[in-house]
Amino acid sequence: MTFDLYRDAHGIPHLRAGDVLALARAQGRVTARDRAWQLEVERHRVRGTTAAFLGREALPWDRFARRARLEDTARRCHAALEERDPETAAWVRAYVEGVNEGLAAGARRAPEFARTGLAPGRWEPWTPFGVWLGTHILFAGFPAKLWREEVVRHLGPEAVGLFAADGPGTAGSNGWLVTGARTATGQAVIAGDPHRFIEEPGVYQQIRLACPEFDVLGLAVPGVPGIAHFAHTGTVAWAITNAMADYQDLYRERLRRTPDGVEALDPDGTWRPAPAHTESIEVAGAEGRPEEVEVIETARGPVVIGSPPPHGTTPAAGPEADPCAPLALRHPPRVTGDLGFGALLPLLRARRVADVDRAFDRWAEPVNVVLAADTEGGTLHRIAGRVPVRAAANRVRPVPAWEPGHEWTGWHETPYGDLDDGLAVMANQRGPAAPLGTEFAPPHRADRIRALLGGRPRWRAADMPEVHTDTHLASAAPLLDHLAALDGLAPAPAALRERLLRWDRRMAADSADAAAYAAVRGALVRRLAAEPAFAVLADPPAYPEVFQPWLALLPRVGLALEHLLTAPDLYGIDRPALVRAALEEAAATLGEGVTWGDTHRLAPWRALPPEAPGEAPQDPGLSGDHDCVLSTSSVPGLTDLASRASAARYVWDLARREDSRWVVPFGACGVPGDPHHRDQLPLWLTGGLAPVVTDWTLLTEEDVDHE
Repeated sequence: MTFDLYRDAHGIPHLRAGDVLALARAQGRVTARDRAWQLEVERHRVRGTTAAFLGREALPWDRFARRARLEDTARRCHAALEERDPETAAWVRAYVEGVNEGLAAGARRAPEFARTGLAPGRWEPWTPFGVWLGTHILFAGFPAKLWREEVVRHLGPEAVGLFAADGPGTAGSNGWLVTGARTATGQAVIAGDPHRFIEEPGVYQQIRLACPEFDVLGLAVPGVPGIAHFAHTGTVAWAITNAMADYQDLYRERLRRTPDGVEALDPDGTWRPAPAHTESIEVAGAEGRPEEVEVIETARGPVVIGSPPPHGTTPAAGPEADPCAPLALRHPPRVTGDLGFGALLPLLRARRVADVDRAFDRWAEPVNVVLAADTEGGTLHRIAGRVPVRAAANRVRPVPAWEPGHEWTGWHETPYGDLDDGLAVMANQRGPAAPLGTEFAPPHRADRIRALLGGRPRWRAADMPEVHTDTHLASAAPLLDHLAALDGLAPAPAALRERLLRWDRRMAADSADAAAYAAVRGALVRRLAAEPAFAVLADPPAYPEVFQPWLALLPRVGLALEHLLTAPDLYGIDRPALVRAALEEAAATLGEGVTWGDTHRLAPWRALPPEAPGEAPQDPGLSGDHDCVLSTSSVPGLTDLASRASAARYVWDLARREDSRWVVPFGACGVPGDPHHRDQLPLWLTGGLAPVVTDWTLLTEEDVDHE
């Protein structure tokens, strides 16, 4: 294999090869060298084998991966692509060959392999499909339907809207397009930042891929070839956010065991066989005793929760009889055998907005909002992905599999959006995707971005960090209004209230007022959650652990606080009394001089935690909050630590690609101790962006034959 590898000052790989297949192979090889540990964790996640080297704490995911049949779905999608699109299948296979060539050298660099005793395994042609699936299977948040079921069961259907918000397990993003009519260059600028759980190494890989057919730079998903989500080809650029569409269903199943196996009751009243088998999960430190999991699939899909009752027992007929009755997951890739990989090569080859549009016609999973612009003035604002047509009830909560009327009957046409005054803004709010979803993010981020962009007549790419890093918290208004209405306060709470009413509502890391607001908010969330009307939701049914983030009461109350404070009536709860008590608690407990950044610190997920607390670098304090443009999400009432934030930031300049900018939370390399493992963190923290280097002569060539 012949290719050239160059790196810039931040170690970002720039790859050049003679053809598309050689380039894919090079991408796989370099990714394995830079991120071998990350790739191996992802490969094991697909197969449900992470507990074999990470221990019992990894079991919840492994059980889910087995029961959801992630590996089998990945195999199906790969086989279908080979038949439908052999060119793309060969391109994916070339990437896998490169990964296998680079893994051994990458593993020698990564200390995690020696620490766990893990040897790098072999990637299969279907493994990238599994990585994509594993990354996005919970992206649309189908477990939220379990939460809504509990809300309806305890509080009634009218209560569902109270908790409608960008949920604790949902990934979001900001993105905006400024046309040439609003820029200093006369060419469009696209900018934004995807919000995900922050992982180390990061979930996005900065990379450049060049061959005679194309020269594209952007943010790739390690383990998947090409650059799907955010890219600039030189003449066209695009970006995505989560459309917040609902395209995954949960079916409550009636299952029974017979001498011949498991059967499921279908809508026509017939009991039909549901294939079932048992798998073993090896667990590190379990003294040779594997964990067993039963894998069952009905005509709706794999059973991800619950199991059939013993032979001879009548299955429960509904959630009132058995809240933990078996639930099957139905989602498009399992139904169609298509993950949308057919879009990846056309995106790399895109020259104009029309090419990007046609490529996204092939998109499947996840469902996204797309913004694109080209150097000829073309723009694109659309939804891409596959959303089934079915009954409205399917979108809200689990539906009975044995009743007719809940079948999928086709696919929605994906809507297009407009630009308004030369701008398009996407921040998970209601918009073009509104007909396809149930819950959307509050409009605060989108409204704030549009207001900021309207604040100057002309924008340059270099100006965009002003938007990225804005910390104004519009969602603070309802709580501050409640504080303003209080009277008869003791001196300390009164002083704190006056301080908060003068506060500029910016969640800056160095702000003591922001810390005070967060303290009052957290105390109020805890008090609301303890109210009898809501406390019944504190102990949900014993669903598998992987679904618990969607069922936890404190995050739900914290993220829905605006609704809870502004609803006309809240089950007779005395909200002014709770606000008063929360203010008094904060006044009594808030430390002198404590700032928001003292407690609001980055808490990245690491597959392998440090052996001793002192081994991990000190994670920094952060500005921002969940509803700020600078979205750094904590769990009010539980912790100020932020596990979700900008997984990358980018600015694509259509006038001069070399004036584009980007940054990731840590660095380009996944190897601890490497100079480029965390060298972008200072930039990321301050809102800085690294330059995009396009001149090959300004890059440093690296020997690719030394391994």
